[in-house]
Amino acid sequence: MLYLLRIGEISLKGGNRGFFEKKLVQNIKRRLKNFHPRVTGSTGRFLLEIPEESEESVIEVLSTTFGIVGFAKATPAGKSIEEISRGAFSEVERFLQEREGGTFKISARRSDKSFPCSSYEIASIIGNDIRERFKTMTVDVHNPDLLLTIEVRDRAYIYGNDTKGPGGLPVGVAGRGALLLSGGIDSPVAAYLMAKRGLAIDAVYFHTYPYTPVETLQKVKTIVETIASACGGINLYILPFTDVALKIRKDAPADQTTLLMRAGMMDTASRIAGRRNALCLVTGESLSQVASQTAQSMHFTGSTSKLPVFRPLIALDKEEIIAIAKQIGTYETSILPYDDCCTVFSPKKPLIRPDFDFMRKSYDKLDLDELLAESIGKMEKEWYPPV
Repeated sequence: MLYLLRIGEISLKGGNRGFFEKKLVQNIKRRLKNFHPRVTGSTGRFLLEIPEESEESVIEVLSTTFGIVGFAKATPAGKSIEEISRGAFSEVERFLQEREGGTFKISARRSDKSFPCSSYEIASIIGNDIRERFKTMTVDVHNPDLLLTIEVRDRAYIYGNDTKGPGGLPVGVAGRGALLLSGGIDSPVAAYLMAKRGLAIDAVYFHTYPYTPVETLQKVKTIVETIASACGGINLYILPFTDVALKIRKDAPADQTTLLMRAGMMDTASRIAGRRNALCLVTGESLSQVASQTAQSMHFTGSTSKLPVFRPLIALDKEEIIAIAKQIGTYETSILPYDDCCTVFSPKKPLIRPDFDFMRKSYDKLDLDELLAESIGKMEKEWYPPV
């Protein structure tokens, strides 16, 4: 089988385009390695050659690999009008396997200017050939059932309606980030959106057993497994955080516990990120969604990280976030009724607009360095590969 892949933003990268293209090819080959694919490409297009029996896997991979705007199974043809016409007939016949007739439009692109016919002439000739050969097909240039594209390059490539890809940039071109992952709706969406911008993801989960049940940890693992393919694979770091949470609850005023817990998580995740040569932290915070996500609260909690904190959901409301969660398949798992540590240890009346200097003094007073180091020393790592 031959698939033609369309890329979007990558083609605008100028002198750096080769780096982006190489990473995209690597990502595709890694996910389809069992089928020994061959990928070539130039000028905004890639060609994937792969055995026939891999079709189901190919569609799954191409529709979830960031960097691909669209793809379609293509028919190659020699560079003559007669051969192009025969290739177009094959595509129409494939289209008519599931219906008796319909409307069509020809879109022709002549990259090879030595080809004797212009793009308009190619479209006109092939369009007339199709009308004469297939009496149930009529032309509709505005809203056709079949958009038949003909591209004349090193060869001619003919393909019908393409399948939409996820767009974005290939995972890995923007380096690596450490995600603070809970079992809720927001953080998996944040991971997905940052992966779409090319960031490889390490997930850090803070487990406070027995205050949070083992079902919460299993929920987190299911979420990671769900988004691992789109994210190019994810390392999940599971940190025992119970001792830290109990010390904060014991030694700090109740209204500060949520913010101090969050600051401790940022501090810990920053240390883990440093070991992984990560460039940033990623959170699912949305401005003013809860008490720990006001501008003042995030100013303080983010200050314990030595790395920048990326918050891709910052301006989204809950309904927008839920819509993305449903799209990527994490929503039903995220709403399972198992609380995470932030919920379990949340006070009845948390601070909403904390004073920055006052909270920094409160955090430093806790002297959590030893407990955080112990937590990191006991953490477990699990790898979730892309499939």
